[in-house]
Amino acid sequence: MNRIRQAVMILGFALLPAIVVAQGPFFDSNGVRIRYSDQGSGDPIVLIHGGGGSLEVWLDSGVLPNLVRDHRVIALDVRGHGKSDRPHEAKAYGREMGLDVVRLMDHLGIHRAHIVGYSLGAFITAQLLTSHPERFITATLGGATGPFQWTQEDDARGEIEASEMERECISRSQIFRLTPANQPKPSEEDIQKRSAACMADPARDRFAQAALSRSRKDFMITPSQVTSVKVPTLGVVGSLDGYVANFQELKALLPALRLVVIDGATHGGERAAHFRPEFVAAVRQFISSHPHQISR
Repeated sequence: MNRIRQAVMILGFALLPAIVVAQGPFFDSNGVRIRYSDQGSGDPIVLIHGGGGSLEVWLDSGVLPNLVRDHRVIALDVRGHGKSDRPHEAKAYGREMGLDVVRLMDHLGIHRAHIVGYSLGAFITAQLLTSHPERFITATLGGATGPFQWTQEDDARGEIEASEMERECISRSQIFRLTPANQPKPSEEDIQKRSAACMADPARDRFAQAALSRSRKDFMITPSQVTSVKVPTLGVVGSLDGYVANFQELKALLPALRLVVIDGATHGGERAAHFRPEFVAAVRQFISSHPHQISR
């Protein structure tokens, strides 16, 4: 990141309100305890984080403090993550993760919201677009689109990644797959450091992550389902993200998609798209063009 962009980010974040997220509250989602945060007032926005993260990622990136200035912002620890419950059975994930969002909205008395997901959160958002479109004001898919097809090779890859997570808490196959093509692959020393950090992190559960990996087929959305989407949808992806091609495919299926490509941004790590100021700027501009005017 160049010095000017870094200075702009630091100055911008310094002007944002200080947001503190408590350990709770929690709600019961069909027997699974889910932690969430609910702050601010105005049109509601639901934030869904990526795999291995928690709702705190939206604080660290500055997205939540930015949006909460004039919106009601709800974020959750998706099941298997953060302080939410962590089932170890694959059947507890997949479509159940989207239903957690619907149940949380019901719990809070919110019928429709702007729903923003990144990576795994985008998989969840995309699946909800085809199963519960009536719950959306707008949808934002950050860093991923959700799979449009599923093959035996995908099943095999999911099982390999799940087995790696059970052994090392991380999946080296997944890390290599998501490394930008123009970047060097992580060294064995780097892989070992990531594994040790994951093992030592009380918020990470390798068996829950493995179960989630084995459920990924449930996130598939068919091309015919995509072409039927009527909800205003924004896609935001880094130019160095391996999912860029998926967004191009999504754009072909859904011409109304508003697509923003952030130059030099990656899928994860320090240069991840959702940590760039362009991400929240794109989200803010998009949702402001589709207001719903719901007061708290």
